[in-house]
Amino acid sequence: MNPRVFKGQQNKERRNGADQSTRPFAPVTAGAIQTRQERHLDGKQIAPDRSDVACLSLAEQNTLLRQKALYEVKQGHYDAAIALFSVLIERNPQSVNDYNNRGLLYVQNGQLAYALADYNAALQLNPRLAKIYNNRANCYASLGRPMEALFDYETALDLNPANTHARINQGITFRELEMYEHAIETFDLALQFDQLLSGASHTGKTTSIAGHIYAERGRTSHLAGDWNYAVADYRRTLAVLSPSETTLLDVSQRLRLQVKVWLSELLKPQPNAS
Repeated sequence: MNPRVFKGQQNKERRNGADQSTRPFAPVTAGAIQTRQERHLDGKQIAPDRSDVACLSLAEQNTLLRQKALYEVKQGHYDAAIALFSVLIERNPQSVNDYNNRGLLYVQNGQLAYALADYNAALQLNPRLAKIYNNRANCYASLGRPMEALFDYETALDLNPANTHARINQGITFRELEMYEHAIETFDLALQFDQLLSGASHTGKTTSIAGHIYAERGRTSHLAGDWNYAVADYRRTLAVLSPSETTLLDVSQRLRLQVKVWLSELLKPQPNAS
């Protein structure tokens, strides 16, 4: 068990929208990494080809449809991309990736029930894909079904213990259930895996994923009333997710701004302070 003794949140923040922390890399973009990600859609980002496709083979037509779908995602036209993936699924009902990709787009569109159905279909076709358990768990969490989410995160980690994003998402769910010690332990383990996978334990270089873990662990300490740990992790986050780092994803930049707000909340003078 984690040696910290939590003091409890002194200004308890219920889950009413006040906590803006989200599971990492949730936005679906054509260039998103494959995590909760595993959230990139397969194919190249190119404009739709207007040429006649009648002479193309079925496989070539499907490739063109996926390229068009990615183009629509890049433009933010999720309904159009969903329609294209629906055509691909009609052509090949055994395509696990197309179900998964359409599910991701349904989540982005707020159509969670449809997303859940697509993830279920994908897992019926292949029950050994950790990334889809992670995606379905995120969907369960968004539907307010945290215990089912935790079960799917655990399954994803059983299949792939190095799935750092699933571990971060699991920690966030523990925190939402106010199981702060479990959340801290999960984030600690996520950091260990990230260091091993990135070679940071030897090079000393910290990854942007570590920055996300520091932010989520700091938020957990913040809500648990362990404010010294929270401040330390928030400062680590700001150091790792530096604005000068040009490779940061948009979600990392937004998280950095959120962490600055949280840190400001902790450091501002208390109204009853003498």
